[in-house]
Amino acid sequence: MAARRALGRPTARRNLENALRRAGHLCVAGVDEVGRGCLAGPVTAAAVILDPDRPIAGLRDSKLLSPEARERLHDQILARAIAWRVVSRSPADIDRLNIHKASLAAMREAVLGLAPAADYVLADGFAIPGLDVPHQGLVKGDQRCACIAAASIVAKVTRDRLMVALDREDPRYGYVRHKGYATAEHLAAIRVHGLSDAHRRSFRPATLFDLLMDDEFDETDG
Repeated sequence: MAARRALGRPTARRNLENALRRAGHLCVAGVDEVGRGCLAGPVTAAAVILDPDRPIAGLRDSKLLSPEARERLHDQILARAIAWRVVSRSPADIDRLNIHKASLAAMREAVLGLAPAADYVLADGFAIPGLDVPHQGLVKGDQRCACIAAASIVAKVTRDRLMVALDREDPRYGYVRHKGYATAEHLAAIRVHGLSDAHRRSFRPATLFDLLMDDEFDETDG
């Protein structure tokens, strides 16, 4: 059912990438991140340079795709892209930098790790400070640009796999189902087990404060 619904949603287009190539930019990268709003696990960014001679049908914002479609497109992107790179920043990095700066740092590192290097970058949402490559941030870029949509898919699939592996190591929190987001199941598990090393201490929604006792915060925050 989810896959059939996705078929009716518009795919991301290549208009902007094509215009940049006509202007002389041969390696146009899209970059996106996933995991900003989670209570646990890393934030993960991906940068992708698509090959204009090897188009991939059905690219769209990863949130609009079924898990099966994301997996299929992820494999096609890695097989056909000119270059791709994935970078994750840990919960400790997120707590040290804050989630916004950690996300931008992961995006910047992913772009700079591309080989061949990008000569223009389209980033979802925000311009990236400290990135010495011509670039621009696009609001809802993962819905507008094929290369950003491809990056969102690669980042999402990579992070989901990391959270599934984390669930195998510590099944108490149900990461395999919610991937670290603040679902009722996850919040209930935190109430029973407290915070683990995989949890971010710097991001706590009001519902999490309601669930945890003050002495638990004192104990985990040292």
